[in-house]
Amino acid sequence: MGESQLRAMREKYRTLCHILDERGRRVWAAAEAKSLPYGGISLVSKATGISRTTIHVGVSEVSARKWGTSPRGRTRNPGGGRKPLTSQQPGVLQALDELVEPTTRGDPESPLRWTCKSTRRLAAELQCQGYHVADRKVADLLHQMRYSLQANAKTIEGRQHSDRNAQFEYINAQARTFLRRSLPVVSVDTKKKELVGNFKNGGREWQPQGQPEETLVHDFEDKDLGKAIPYGIYDLGKNSGWVTVGIDHDTSDFAIDSILSWWKYMGGRTYPAAGELLIMADGGGSNGLRSRLWKVGVQRLANSTGLTVTVCHFPPGTSKWNKIEHRMFSFITQNWRGRPLVSYETIVNLIGSTKTQTGLRVQAKLSRKKYPTGIKVTDSELAKVNLRPASFHGEWNYSVLPHPS
Repeated sequence: MGESQLRAMREKYRTLCHILDERGRRVWAAAEAKSLPYGGISLVSKATGISRTTIHVGVSEVSARKWGTSPRGRTRNPGGGRKPLTSQQPGVLQALDELVEPTTRGDPESPLRWTCKSTRRLAAELQCQGYHVADRKVADLLHQMRYSLQANAKTIEGRQHSDRNAQFEYINAQARTFLRRSLPVVSVDTKKKELVGNFKNGGREWQPQGQPEETLVHDFEDKDLGKAIPYGIYDLGKNSGWVTVGIDHDTSDFAIDSILSWWKYMGGRTYPAAGELLIMADGGGSNGLRSRLWKVGVQRLANSTGLTVTVCHFPPGTSKWNKIEHRMFSFITQNWRGRPLVSYETIVNLIGSTKTQTGLRVQAKLSRKKYPTGIKVTDSELAKVNLRPASFHGEWNYSVLPHPS
């Protein structure tokens, strides 16, 4: 039942409730519930505010009349019956509101400041204050006060650079220009490192009922297998991707080698006449804008391919807008959901089998090369990089030209 139908039922009840007595209201509610599919009692209760218990009584009365028996319905005088808890204990709503009100999180006197505010704990604290209330009634009162269970929402961006939007516009303009000239535009990043072994993997997969795939209880890293480090390259123009699965460290050299592998097996064959390459990368990590080793590696990439490599970094704190995140990595995660990543071969095959109806195709390759950390790049080595910073934020946007042969 849609929201419009609930509103229509609510309006119908408001029209009839003043004419009908107590018994008439519950019989009408029962008739409405029986005319609806499964869950009719809950829907009618939600639309009218009549308790589900009352509607069940009405259903019993309607069923008794159907079979010719005399229903034992009763009608109380207006105002009769048990008084609501808020009338018997007038301060209970205010006391409950003070316990759950967000401002009490900073109140050192709040009795539930450092505990989970479940309905059982709230009911126990109200009982300590002298109120007679159970946890189910606390849930009803919370709904009545328009509270609901809600998770945290990631909405606060934190500090933003003043040229954040301008950098996005610059990157988009560069990408459109390259694509219009039929030049390669790639988005690069390292996917989350994954434990290799018979560990639980998020998501669910179809299995015979009652026979889930069994995995290890504890997610302690297997020293023999270690972790998988997937570094991805997503081609915006061709909607295709490449992933190099590393086994050692996520360094700038590993990132550059991954891009070189993409160019060798995919990019160079797709763009044989290209003379330039645009790389869109995050501002941190192995392809970070402050990494000297990354810039030296881009020079190696340019020399190896003969391409003029243009790099555009996303502003700090905006990595989620990198195209590879939601155009390739998300589909890889969906493809291996609920599947233990028991070996590197399994990871490579699952990545390489990732496809979408919109045409995404991904290739993957395992790299067993070791990448040491802590490599220092001297000023003289950095000075050899044939780097041309852009006029707009040259620390974010720059081109590296290949050295003459």
